[in-house]
Amino acid sequence: MRSLFIIAFVFLQISSQAQNIFSTGEPLKIDVEKLLNAKLKITSNDPTANSVYQALIKKADEVLKLKPRSVMDKTDIPPSGSKHDYVSLAPYWWPDPAQPKGLPYIKKDGLINPEVKNFPDKEHMPKLCEQVYLLGLAYYFSGNENYAQKATELLSVWFIDTATRMNPNLNFAQMVKGINNGRGTGIIDTRHFNFAIDGIHLIESSKYWTKDKSQATKKWFTEFLYWLDNSPNGVEEKLTKNNHGVWYDAQCLGIALYVDNKKMAHDIVKRAFVRLDEQSNSDHLFPLEMERTNSLHYSTFNLVAFSVVAQLAEKIGINFWETETEHHHSLRKAYYALLPYLKKEKEWTLQEITPFNIQDGNVVLYYAYKKLNCKDCLDVIKKNAGENYSYLLIQLL
Repeated sequence: MRSLFIIAFVFLQISSQAQNIFSTGEPLKIDVEKLLNAKLKITSNDPTANSVYQALIKKADEVLKLKPRSVMDKTDIPPSGSKHDYVSLAPYWWPDPAQPKGLPYIKKDGLINPEVKNFPDKEHMPKLCEQVYLLGLAYYFSGNENYAQKATELLSVWFIDTATRMNPNLNFAQMVKGINNGRGTGIIDTRHFNFAIDGIHLIESSKYWTKDKSQATKKWFTEFLYWLDNSPNGVEEKLTKNNHGVWYDAQCLGIALYVDNKKMAHDIVKRAFVRLDEQSNSDHLFPLEMERTNSLHYSTFNLVAFSVVAQLAEKIGINFWETETEHHHSLRKAYYALLPYLKKEKEWTLQEITPFNIQDGNVVLYYAYKKLNCKDCLDVIKKNAGENYSYLLIQLL
């Protein structure tokens, strides 16, 4: 088992109102020592650990009942003619009322076109990753092979079985009707694969995760990484200057480490340092994100992406959190530039057409607490969470 894992900052609410276990969808990491300590707390009947553990198991038991999803579930056919190809629509593009049949579509930044739900790949894929990771945690803490068996089934359907597997490309991700069949921008869709990969690490000791399954999945991700690095859409996204470029690096880095391509991993981290240097202004904020209609959300989103890179960089001995770039920027400085707004010590005055999701802020606050010694950040999380704090997964990990 690898020494580091990625985990979501989640509310494990026992109530019927509980939402998606990954309440933000963005990853945080924990190391094996923390997992071992949590397991010891559970076995010693620590009240706090057991409360969260029981909520985790309840969620995992719900997943055991679910039917596996695949890219074959969509009704519309991709431009390639094969349902094995992943397809999604660009979320902020809408029919042009001034044009026949609404084509070509026009952009409305920050406003999601409900038509995106006609292609469920983008909805099913993050849920798959969430479920695999949840089952992995349940298996790790309980030793119950039913959870590993279900995770193996979900992974096999999406990545391995010839009748249902996704082709290892994103040629048709975030297509814009009337303009293109897919864009490099769509690569951000699969940033959730880091969850699936970590779920795999958590079930590696299971009898159900066989050598053949492991080799087939690594082969899939090796092919996908090649596509990311060499395809026109992949190269386009690699050159993107805003959060998309950072999430591209985070995704490629996670996969490179999974398939043991250490040289590529080092190259990606170097590239991410350049991104941090180029994207930061004199206040260590991100101007390209500040231009957006949901500027605080995207500033936070970009910071989380850099944080994923930093966590993964630890696996190859690089301290991305503290190291300064050529022009004296750093992830630490970026954090302390944004934190006053997330703590509500300062008012964010730029455009935010959709109410800011407090869970997005909690993610950054937790990183700052764990990695950058922001002691009062945990107090802010507790205040934000209120009575739900006792069910935060961080209580267990």
